[in-house]
Amino acid sequence: MAAHGQDYLACILSYLDNSGLKNGLALLGLLWTAKVSLTLAFNIVKGMRIYLLAQVTRRNNFRTKYGGRWAVVTGASEGIGRSFACELAQCGMNVVLMSRSTQKLEKVAETIEKECKVETRIIPIDFATQDVYQKITTSLEGLDIGILVNNVGVMYDYPQYFLDVPKQKLFDLININMTSLIMMTRVVLPQMCKRKRGAIINMSSSAGELPTPQMTVYAATKEFVDSFSRSLAFEYAPQGIEVQSLRPFYVATAMTYGTKANIVVPSPETYVKSALYTLGLSRRNTGYWSHGIQGWFVSFCPEWLWMCTATLLNNQIRRVVLRNRKQ
Repeated sequence: MAAHGQDYLACILSYLDNSGLKNGLALLGLLWTAKVSLTLAFNIVKGMRIYLLAQVTRRNNFRTKYGGRWAVVTGASEGIGRSFACELAQCGMNVVLMSRSTQKLEKVAETIEKECKVETRIIPIDFATQDVYQKITTSLEGLDIGILVNNVGVMYDYPQYFLDVPKQKLFDLININMTSLIMMTRVVLPQMCKRKRGAIINMSSSAGELPTPQMTVYAATKEFVDSFSRSLAFEYAPQGIEVQSLRPFYVATAMTYGTKANIVVPSPETYVKSALYTLGLSRRNTGYWSHGIQGWFVSFCPEWLWMCTATLLNNQIRRVVLRNRKQ
């Protein structure tokens, strides 16, 4: 039997040699290796340009570049939104702070005015309702807005299967994560088009890169943000408007279930000090170098593996959150 097997293998190799298939397969292997190598090299250069160059140059002439003295930040009372507001203020931008809590907004505004010597305005708004945009339009009249940061968002209380998510939470996910983005853009974009300058930063998430079980609606809303941003960027680039989609992985905020800051999970301050300065260098990125590496690995990840891993992780997060609530 062994001899017959060896003869069979020899016949196959002989056939490959005679037919030229062996050389063809070798060529395909060479081309695939070259493709992977070139892709890796391109991503390394791209990553260095976006994350390293952004930190080296730290271009902060936002007033001049985007033609407005004011930046508007939604979800500005804490986390990433608060950090964006503070960093923009340090760059000399006056800041309009928007969120639900008047008390928290006043505290952020006081800190910014004291430390950065710029003007602030607060607009207490609950983006879960849809009748707030006339108030917002009126409040922003007369302000030359150079930058809009659509940051406000809501997440599941903890990972859940779709039918276990309360109906009100589903409406909140749609109204806060999607409707607010569209309507705030609709409010601010016209004046940017008149000036032929302006920038819009939209906070998406790498949770939408592939389907994410037990975060189904949240992930879908963030993928909407990314798709909307990319289309809008193409539409309004000829008018001098920059639209950027930021797609972070985990950042250590109240929305990430008490995750501690580390090299893989940056604090909001660390994340924003990286992400803000990628504006003008990239229309779509993760905002932080270690997230960029994670994103590169995810791009090679089969969908089934991603979803199995997400399921295991989300099961663990749910157990921890529910256990902590009982204590």
